[in-house]
Amino acid sequence: MSGHLLTLGELGTRGISELLALTDRFVEVGQRPIPRVPALRGRTVATLFFEDSTRTRLAFETAAKRLSADVITFAAGSSSLSKGESLRDTFETVQAMGIDAAVVRHHSAGVPAQIARWAHDGVSILNGGDGWHAHPTQGLQDAYTLWRHFCPAPDGPPASEPLDAPSLSGRRIGIIGDIVHSRVARSDIEAYTALGASVTLIAPPTLLPACSREWIDGWLEPDAAKRVEITDSFDDVLGELDVVGLLRCQRERMVNGLIGSVPEYVARYGLTAQRAQRLHPDAVITHPGPMNRGIEIAGAVFEDLADARVLVTQQVSHGIATRMAVLFRLIGSGAALPGDGLA
Repeated sequence: MSGHLLTLGELGTRGISELLALTDRFVEVGQRPIPRVPALRGRTVATLFFEDSTRTRLAFETAAKRLSADVITFAAGSSSLSKGESLRDTFETVQAMGIDAAVVRHHSAGVPAQIARWAHDGVSILNGGDGWHAHPTQGLQDAYTLWRHFCPAPDGPPASEPLDAPSLSGRRIGIIGDIVHSRVARSDIEAYTALGASVTLIAPPTLLPACSREWIDGWLEPDAAKRVEITDSFDDVLGELDVVGLLRCQRERMVNGLIGSVPEYVARYGLTAQRAQRLHPDAVITHPGPMNRGIEIAGAVFEDLADARVLVTQQVSHGIATRMAVLFRLIGSGAALPGDGLA
């Protein structure tokens, strides 16, 4: 693994699989009475969030603390950016405090990659979400959640190498909603296809990229791209999906005329009570959060299916273990957990 994590595409299938396998080890750590190991003792992780976040920021900070790293939290609203300080000067100020890694979230695509070019050797940059571009750790946690739902881990302590390689082969996963503006959708597509799944993108034409087929072919490997389908009809494919992956419907899209109205969107793309009755018997539901109940999914449907078929809380829980794996790979020993020394 390189010194940064900016997209899942740079990892490839092998890199994604290795991180998901390593996540098994950290899930077990999280189940201990004291869920902390000294793997990153003496290391410092900064969270540089230039955009509001709850789940991603807390997951990274919790992951770093469970690895015994020190954490520096940066909030753009109370920083010298408001006094005119440049992005580069802000990063270099934080870097001068002796950090080993920085998690960067920004509303503009490409900012984490630019900061990676400014980083000193030995300082790793992790993309915590940039514009419409990518959200690699969300893609990892979603893929891990689905893998371990369909292929539960064996009982007992995790093996140094998983008995089953991470795979979603044979699964058909739908991603429903605002595809074109979603960094989550892009990273999920990369993760799911890398593990062998087929992906169906479901959205109104106004929320799909222009020239959607060319868009897919332009950044996915050919073998992965051929397993991605595109449709504007949720009802046509609903019963064939193993996973219903809902994306947040952003109200600003309605203001901009990309969606006619909330009732119109719900009628065509919401997981209503009527559609829930047509789900494949073993189908599960994911959502990256925050969820708009009554839009992406009917409130009653969420409550009825929450215990058995909605994986939202598992996604959040696995997000900590996934980020522990990423941090350990980037700024820990990087090869394997130090065995009994972490018990």
